[in-house]
Amino acid sequence: MEAESHPSADSTPPARHGSFSLDLDFTVARAEVFRGFSDPSLRARWSRLPGGSATAEHELDFRVGGGEIARNLFVSGDTEERLAYRSRFLDIVPDTRIVYVYEAEVDGSVRWISLVTVELADEPTGSRLTWTEQFTWLVPTGDGTQDIAHLRGGTRLRLNGLSTVVDPGRHGLNWMGTPPATGTTPR
Repeated sequence: MEAESHPSADSTPPARHGSFSLDLDFTVARAEVFRGFSDPSLRARWSRLPGGSATAEHELDFRVGGGEIARNLFVSGDTEERLAYRSRFLDIVPDTRIVYVYEAEVDGSVRWISLVTVELADEPTGSRLTWTEQFTWLVPTGDGTQDIAHLRGGTRLRLNGLSTVVDPGRHGLNWMGTPPATGTTPR
C-alpha cells in the first residue's frame, strides 16, 4: 500500500476561520421553507452544484446522522473542475432548526469545511430564515482574498433558489423580503 502524499507543513497555508449570517424573509409559513430542505425533490431543485445538469448527482438522507452528497463537473472555457459536497445533519427540529456540517471539494481537495445553522421563525407576513455559517478555509484560491466573498455570494444564490422553489410569489422583493426601494441589505 502506498503512503498518502501530504503537503509539508512549510507549504500548507494557514487555515482561515470566519463566519457570516444572512436573513431571508418568505411570504409562506416556515413549514413550507423547512420542506424545501427536507423534501428530496424540492432540495435537488435549489441545492445543486454549478455545472451541467447532465453531470449533476444528488442524494439526500434528511435525518440526524444522515446527510447529503452532491457532485458535478463545472466547465468554464478550457477549465474543468470536479466539484463535490458532503454533509452530515447534527440537529433537526421540524419547522424550526437544522444544524449540519459540510465539506466542499474541488478536484479531490477539500477546500473548506463549514458548520451551518438554519433557523426558521414566524413573521407577520410569513416566515424568516436565518442562515449562520462558521467556516474553516483550508485551501485558498490564489491569495484567498475572494474566497469568503465567493462563499457568501454562493450561499445567497442558493437561498434565492430556495425562495424560487418554496415561495414563487416573492419575486420583486430584495434579500430581506422588502420592496427594493427601502435599501435594506443583508447582515
